[in-house]
Amino acid sequence: MNIHIREIKSNEYNLLDDFLYKAIFILEGVEAPPREIINAPELQVYVQDFGKREGDICFVAEVEEKIVGAVWVRIMDDYGHVEDGVPSFAISLYKEYRGLGIGTAMMKQMLTELKIRGYQKTSLAVQKENYAVKMYKNVGFEIVDENVEEYIMVCVL
Repeated sequence: MNIHIREIKSNEYNLLDDFLYKAIFILEGVEAPPREIINAPELQVYVQDFGKREGDICFVAEVEEKIVGAVWVRIMDDYGHVEDGVPSFAISLYKEYRGLGIGTAMMKQMLTELKIRGYQKTSLAVQKENYAVKMYKNVGFEIVDENVEEYIMVCVL
């Protein structure tokens, strides 16, 4: 499988809505929420007017010229917010492309880009049951806080 990770093009920003929906973690056996859930203000913060703010960065993964995943960061007050000026992560990969190392490769590329741009750290929120917790730890994130459902994780760059 030939995987190519590249910066997103401005005419592809609309794909982030789909990846945002796919990023919602759903426990096995639980029905997925309606797609309209991404219109909630607490989720729109991840994608609304993406590319217009300083600190908006996104990479996509392509397999055979099909975009199959996205990783993006934004400086925002989201679930993973730890302090002002620290970019928060979002990542999503179509289900059939998970477990192949694509997510890890996207994460590593974004962490490298953030370091190049002079950021000191980055953060994310992840549900405790999410299989991605292990990947986040493997690329350098550490749990710094938690609530009933989620871990807040930070990666020092």
